[in-house]
Amino acid sequence: MSIYDTLNDEQREAVYCTNGPLLILAGAGSGKTRVLTHRIAYLIEEKGVNPWNILAITFTNKAAGEMRERVDNLVGFGSESIWVSTFHSTCVRILRRHIDRLGYDNNFTIYDADDQKTLMKDVCKLIDIDTKVYKERSLLGAISSAKDELISPEEYELNAAGDYGKQKIAKVYREYEKQLRANNALDFDDLLVKTVQLFQTQPDVLENYQERFRYIMVDEYQDTNTVQFKFVSLLAGKYKNLCVVGDDDQSIYKFRGANIKNILNFEQEFQDARVIKLEQNYRSTSNILNAANAVISNNCGRKDKTLWTDNGEGEKIQLRQFDTAYDEADFIAEDIRNHTREGSTYNDHAILYRTNAQSRLFEERFVASNIPYKIVGGVNFYARREIKDLLSYLKTIDNGKDDLAVRRIINVPKRGIGLTTINRVQESALEREIGFYEALRGLDLIPNIGRSAAKLDSFVALIEYFKTRAQEDSISDLMKEIIEKTGYVENLEAEDKEDAQARIENIDELLSKIATFEESCLDQDEKPTLSGFLEEVALVADIDSLDENQDYVVLMTLHSAKGLEFPHVYLAGMEDGLFPSYMTITSDDIEELEEERRLCYVGITRAEKELTVSCARRRMIRGETQYNKMSRFLKEIPKDLLETGADFEEAYEMPAQNAYQQAKQLFKTKAFAPTKVGKQFTVTKEKSLDYTVGDRVRHMKFGEGLVKDITEGGRDFEVTVDFDTAGTKKMFASFAKLRKI
Repeated sequence: MSIYDTLNDEQREAVYCTNGPLLILAGAGSGKTRVLTHRIAYLIEEKGVNPWNILAITFTNKAAGEMRERVDNLVGFGSESIWVSTFHSTCVRILRRHIDRLGYDNNFTIYDADDQKTLMKDVCKLIDIDTKVYKERSLLGAISSAKDELISPEEYELNAAGDYGKQKIAKVYREYEKQLRANNALDFDDLLVKTVQLFQTQPDVLENYQERFRYIMVDEYQDTNTVQFKFVSLLAGKYKNLCVVGDDDQSIYKFRGANIKNILNFEQEFQDARVIKLEQNYRSTSNILNAANAVISNNCGRKDKTLWTDNGEGEKIQLRQFDTAYDEADFIAEDIRNHTREGSTYNDHAILYRTNAQSRLFEERFVASNIPYKIVGGVNFYARREIKDLLSYLKTIDNGKDDLAVRRIINVPKRGIGLTTINRVQESALEREIGFYEALRGLDLIPNIGRSAAKLDSFVALIEYFKTRAQEDSISDLMKEIIEKTGYVENLEAEDKEDAQARIENIDELLSKIATFEESCLDQDEKPTLSGFLEEVALVADIDSLDENQDYVVLMTLHSAKGLEFPHVYLAGMEDGLFPSYMTITSDDIEELEEERRLCYVGITRAEKELTVSCARRRMIRGETQYNKMSRFLKEIPKDLLETGADFEEAYEMPAQNAYQQAKQLFKTKAFAPTKVGKQFTVTKEKSLDYTVGDRVRHMKFGEGLVKDITEGGRDFEVTVDFDTAGTKKMFASFAKLRKI
C-alpha cells in the first residue's frame, strides 16, 4: 500500500500537482501539514527532485519543527538537505553568507523588541524628539509598518512632504536605521527587508537561490505581508513552482502587517495558478464545525468553502452566561476539575480570550483550586534581566559593534563605572563616528575620563580575554567562565537572596539551552557557533515555550492559539465591547469586524470534542463595572447547536440592570441635561461629492489618504480610502466628512 493511499481525493490531488503555481485552500484541521510533507516525499521519490532543491517555509519554530520531524520520517535519507524553516530563519541563513554585499559584517546582531525600545530611546534623545508627544512604541510601529511595505527612510520622507507629524517620524526612521547600521544590527523586519534588497541589487545571489530552491512551499500564506510576498515572488520568479497553503478565514494578523489580499488575489498575481480546496476536517465534531461555518459565513471578503467531518455530531456547544466575570472563572475552574476527576488531563483544556488582561481571574481561581496552568504570551524567558545580561556578554564577544549590549554590561556586575563616565564615552564615540566599544579601546582620546580609565581598561581587558576564549572553548564553557570571572551569581545573591534563587534557576536553564543547542548542531554534523546560538535565541517566539508533554491548563489569547488544538476549549468573555472590541463596533470599518469574526472562527475550530462559550452580564474593566450584551458572534451560531442550561432564559437579550444601577445611570445622563429639546441628527445624502477615485483626501481622525473606490447606495455614498497611516477604511460620506487636498 502506498503512503499516498492514506490521503483523501483532494489531498492526493494537491500532492500530485507539482509544477507551476498552486494555491491549496486548507480549512482548519484539514491536514495541510500532512499534504505538504507528502508532497515533499512525492517530489523526491516519484519526480526525482533533489532534496537540495526544496524549500518549505512556515511561520513558527514549532510548526517548522513538526514539519521537519514528519519530513525526516517520510523521506529518510537525504531529508537533511531540505530547508524547512521560518521566514526569519531562512533569511538569516541567507544574510549570514551574503550581507557583506550590503555593507554589513556577517556576524550581525538581531535586536529583539526590548533592544529596539532601548535604541529608540537613544535615537529620540539624540535628535531631540519629545517622547511625550511621539511615543517610542508608536514610532517603532510606524517604522515597522513602513518596512513591511518596503518603504525606505528616503521614500518615507518624500511621502511625508507637507505632513509635520510624518516628517518627524521620517527623521526618527532615518536616524534609527543609521544607528542600527553603526551597531551592525538588524531588527526583525530587517531580516526580510535586507534579504529582498540583497536579491534586488545582487542578481547573481538571487539566481543562485532560484537555482537552489526550484520547488518552494509556503505554509500559512494568509499571514504573509508585503515584504514576505516580495521575498517569495523573487525566489519563485524563475521556475514558478510555488505552492502556497493557507486559509483566508484564519487571517488574523492584520495588526502585524498581514495582507489578506495576498491569498485572495493569488490567481491574479500568479497566472495559470491551480486552486484546490481541502474542506474535510479531521479535528472537530460536526456541531463545532457547523457553528464555525455559520459564524464565518457572515464575512464578505472570503473564498467560499465549508468544513465537514466524518467524526460524528458530538456534544452540543455549551453556552453559559454569568452574572459576573468572577462567576465565569469559578464555573470554568470547577468544570475542569470535574473533567479531570472523570479521567481527562489538565493539558486537554485550553482557555482562550481576547485580551491578556482576562487571564488574572483565571489565575486566581486556579491557584485557589490547586489547578496547574501556564500562560502563553507572558514574560519571555529571554527577556528576563539575568538572561539578557548574560546574553549581552555573548553579543559583545561576538559583535563588538553592538553598542546596546556593551552599554548594558559595562557596569554589570557593578564596577564603579557611573552614568557620567558612560555618557562621556558615548559623546566621544558620536563625535568621532565610531562604536562605543571602539571608543573604550582608545581611552586616551576621551577628555575628562579621569580615574575611571582604569576601570574601563579592566572591562576591555576582560572582554578581550573572553573573545580569545571564544575561539577555543565551547559556548557552554565560555558561558560558565563569564559567570565565574564576573562573579555574576555572587552579585545576585548579595542583591537579594530571596530573589536570587529564581534567577539562578533561570541561569541554569540558559546553560541547559546552550548544551541542547550544541548537541543539536553536532547531531546535524554542524559546528556550534556563538553567532548561531544568538541567532536561534533571537528567533524564539512565545508559542515555542509551550510544552505539550507537561500537564497544565493552557491560558492564551486567541491570536496565540492559531495552529493548536485541544479536546476541551473555553472561549471566555464573549461580549460585545470585549469581543468584538468596542473600537471595532464603533468604527465604520467593515474589514476590522470581519477580522474579529475570523478570530472567533479560529477560536471555535481549536476545539476537538467539547466547546464552551461564556459571557458575563457585568465585568470590571479598567476599574469600572461595565454591562455588555452577549457577543454578536454568539448570536450567529444557530440555536439548535447550543446547549444553554435551565437558567439561560435571556441569552439573546441585553441583561437588565438592577434598580440601583438604573438610577445611577439615569442620574449621570439626565441630571445636568438642558431642558430644551435637542436637535435631531439625520443623514442627508449629497447629490454629488467634491472628490473622486484617485483623489487625495483628509479625514479628521485618520489623516490623509487616497480614495480607492466610491459606491453609491440608497441613503449615502460608501467611500473606500487607503489612509497613509491608518490603512484602508470604508465609511459613509456624510459621516466621514472627507476634504479633498
